[in-house]
Amino acid sequence: MIDKINIRVYALCIKDKKILGLHEEYVGDHLLKLPGGGLEFGESTLECLKREFQEELNLEINIIDHFYTQDDFLVSRFRDNEQLITIYYLAEIINEEDLLILDPCIEKTEWIPLEGENPFPLPIDKRVFEMAKQKFLN
Repeated sequence: MIDKINIRVYALCIKDKKILGLHEEYVGDHLLKLPGGGLEFGESTLECLKREFQEELNLEINIIDHFYTQDDFLVSRFRDNEQLITIYYLAEIINEEDLLILDPCIEKTEWIPLEGENPFPLPIDKRVFEMAKQKFLN
């Protein structure tokens, strides 16, 4: 039975036709995902994204625009009682030279070419990668 809603907020950081991805260990799985995380009570989606970048990567970002909000029903891959809602923004990193991985679950960051195969395992990240290809490669 679904009894929780988990709102996730992520960023598309695009540079030189590449998108920033994070390699993470989560619940025993290796994941490649977009940077961001879970909305906390009392914060806006933009505050959430800025906090996640600061806490996880020691980075400041400028949020440029809303990119996509998931509009279909999705159950969490990791908790079968949670419905996920994911929101994506375009963002630019202000201080990339200060990148420092602060979250022990993050193994490394990688700039992934938009021209290549879609490497994202999570369904909405996979969809958003394809949308980014259409927007930034044409």
